Amino acid sequence: MEDKIRNLLESAIEEEGYILDEVFYGKEDNVNTLRLVIDKKGYINVGDCVKVNEIVNPILDEADPISESYVLDICSKEKGSGEDEQ
Repeated sequence: MEDKIRNLLESAIEEEGYILDEVFYGKEDNVNTLRLVIDKKGYINVGDCVKVNEIVNPILDEADPISESYVLDICSKEKGSGEDEQ
């Protein structure tokens, strides 16, 4: 499932300057969860997560790759990959 979703979304996310670092689909606290972990040069902020959400939602709605209901979670890696790291 994760590979199918990655193939569906990765190019659209990369076109906007983001990296799709990880795709996870499974149960968390008994809730189906689709988690997309994104990255970019510099640090990810809430606005970046919102922007990626706006990119992927229409694609997921149209392709409908997951038949059951789920929660979409878009988040960043724990530590950014920005130029400020030393």
